[in-house]
Amino acid sequence: MAVRKVGVLTAGGDSPGLNAAIRGFGKAAIGNGWEVVGFRDGFRGLAEDRRVKLTSSALAGILTVGGTILGTSRDKPHRMPVGGETRDMTDQIVTNYRKAGLDALVCIGGGGTAKNALRLSKAGLDVITLPKTIDFDLARTDATIGFATALEIATDAIDRLHSTAHSHHRIIVAEIMGHGAGWLTLGSGIAGGADVILIPEIPYSVASIAAAVKRRVKAGTNFSIVAVAEGARSVEDAKALVAAEARVDAASERTAKDAARAEVDGLEVQHSGNTLRLAHQLEQLTGLESRVSILGYIQRGGTPSPFDRLLATRVGAAAAHLVAEGTFGVMVAARGDLTEAVPLTEVAGKRHVVPPDHPWIVAARHVGTCLGD
Repeated sequence: MAVRKVGVLTAGGDSPGLNAAIRGFGKAAIGNGWEVVGFRDGFRGLAEDRRVKLTSSALAGILTVGGTILGTSRDKPHRMPVGGETRDMTDQIVTNYRKAGLDALVCIGGGGTAKNALRLSKAGLDVITLPKTIDFDLARTDATIGFATALEIATDAIDRLHSTAHSHHRIIVAEIMGHGAGWLTLGSGIAGGADVILIPEIPYSVASIAAAVKRRVKAGTNFSIVAVAEGARSVEDAKALVAAEARVDAASERTAKDAARAEVDGLEVQHSGNTLRLAHQLEQLTGLESRVSILGYIQRGGTPSPFDRLLATRVGAAAAHLVAEGTFGVMVAARGDLTEAVPLTEVAGKRHVVPPDHPWIVAARHVGTCLGD
């Protein structure tokens, strides 16, 4: 296939290294003599045919810049809000792809992007994805763009919280991003020396956490740092969610399925503010003042680390190579120092979570870290 023109977009949440990935793919593509166009604001820009030509000068100076020069959104091709209603824009996206004269489209994103790219691939488009997520919850890749930088930011925050926790003899509960996977909390918690680490994969007991804090006090250390993933749940809450999700799967009638989904949604709403409730519970059980620090979007912003710049450049350049050889419907996975084309069917709908026997878990337990169980 003679490639002449390729497109690129960024979708889902922003993360450090997106611009480095755009640059890596773009410069490799231009080096092959191809024209490169970027679509603004993810799949919405593709549906609305909002594109910009990416020249060498447009790519200059963006390697170290956070965010994405193209903008991003969480809009899905098959379920996109348009004019007050939700519409399937897949056919329009296919039309715009053909209209732009594209020979390939590179989508930079996480799990949702992989699912959307697979849908477009099934609709006949030549699509490749690049792995981006600070949560590191994307299947079949050894690394994801943004995780290393977010890990540094979260670790630095925990480092800084130690001094104020020690000075005021407090429990400080640091909420770290990670709704369904605990890699970021686990990694930064270990690296930052957190005393308690709570992740979605290991439901916790508040009593167990309080007991760990009390043991520290008895040993002469009257402060504790608790690193908690935003998706971490107590044993009771985790059981309730699993049961509700099982009712969704088991329901055969629409009304019953909708009722079960509403129950799941209600549990998710109830979970918001969980970190504040946890801090209050620990204060009551231990007698130590508790304070909460929610890191939030600071973890996704700023200059990407050297590792993320290198990773983004590697997978971006590899994507251009795959386009040249006509390999599509794949994600460019990081595999050690190399890259590998993994079929999107093996990525979409899959989640990379922390296994109970992972070396990080083992190491945390060996150094006496409480994991809440």
